[in-house]
Amino acid sequence: MALSCGIVGLPNVGKSTIFNALTRSSQALAANYPFATIEPNVGEVPVPDERLAVLQELVSGERIVPATVRFVDIAGLVRGASTGQGLGNAFLSHIRETDAVAMVVRCFEDPNVTHVEGNPDPARDIEIIGIELGLADLATLTKRLDKLDREARSNPKVRPKLDAAKNLVAALEAGKPARSFAHGTPEAEVAAESFLLTAKPLLYVANIDEAQIGKPGPLVERVAEVARADGSGLVVLCGKIESELAGLSETEAREFCRELGIEHSGLDDLAVASYDLLGLMTFLTAGEKEVRAWTIERGTRAPQAAGKIHGDIERGFIRAEIVSYADYVKYRTMDALKAAGLVRSEGKEYVMQEGDVVNFRFNV
Repeated sequence: MALSCGIVGLPNVGKSTIFNALTRSSQALAANYPFATIEPNVGEVPVPDERLAVLQELVSGERIVPATVRFVDIAGLVRGASTGQGLGNAFLSHIRETDAVAMVVRCFEDPNVTHVEGNPDPARDIEIIGIELGLADLATLTKRLDKLDREARSNPKVRPKLDAAKNLVAALEAGKPARSFAHGTPEAEVAAESFLLTAKPLLYVANIDEAQIGKPGPLVERVAEVARADGSGLVVLCGKIESELAGLSETEAREFCRELGIEHSGLDDLAVASYDLLGLMTFLTAGEKEVRAWTIERGTRAPQAAGKIHGDIERGFIRAEIVSYADYVKYRTMDALKAAGLVRSEGKEYVMQEGDVVNFRFNV
């Protein structure tokens, strides 16, 4: 299954509007009332990559195939979701199935758009979601602790896992998410095994209005403060404008952006940030038929990367002939790159790097 990023937040913060703009669709109902989204909507979104067009020109490629990231638009959460309020149980089960979280926070005032808490307050709204996810994780761990405690009595090797679970409970009770424990620690391992919601990587999305384009207001700064405090990323965009841009042609969208003083779409930032949040990276292939970005997880070795293209290439892997993108752009042809000694031959232990331009050699 492809890794996915769940779009979450309180009701009426712009989740479905942003999702529809991302996917250039209207499959998610965007309405001025809570719980317009019930069943999650899923969409594959291209990851912007300027390198592809450059390589296409160099090799006269017929088409470009970008990498994609999967987004899931999930029902809004309200106070008490962890105890079943609103669509709480559905919300929590849907977010549990995703691999990372993009939390949309409303950063604009609009009397015509209902706010379930009365008015937008980013710090409070973020705290509501954090508390509900934390309470859900505590309920999960309470059940896990009982089981681990029984196992530890007869098997001392389980004791470290039990201690890690207790540390997680203490952190959650203190208001700290499970992701605050570093990757590789016993606590992080138990959190992953328990599918804890607060263990998922988090990105904040500040949804602003048109008046704040180019000059975000104090509500955005409050989100930025929270993001800095917990080491999470932040993307600022205007869901309404992005929705309008999504309905235009590429030429019309560029002209509209110029009129608004926007350098590029905030959705591009969101797609790239979410791709990175999921721990994904890209290697490139360039041929006359197509120039393509292939998605792999960071740390993937060359044979497994080859398997993304075809299983036979992984099974018959001999070597990977690799050129850096920067060198390819500078020297422009494979003949010139070979003459300059810039085509590397890498074996089975090679760990792929972002932007590697690759040709795999294999036995049929």
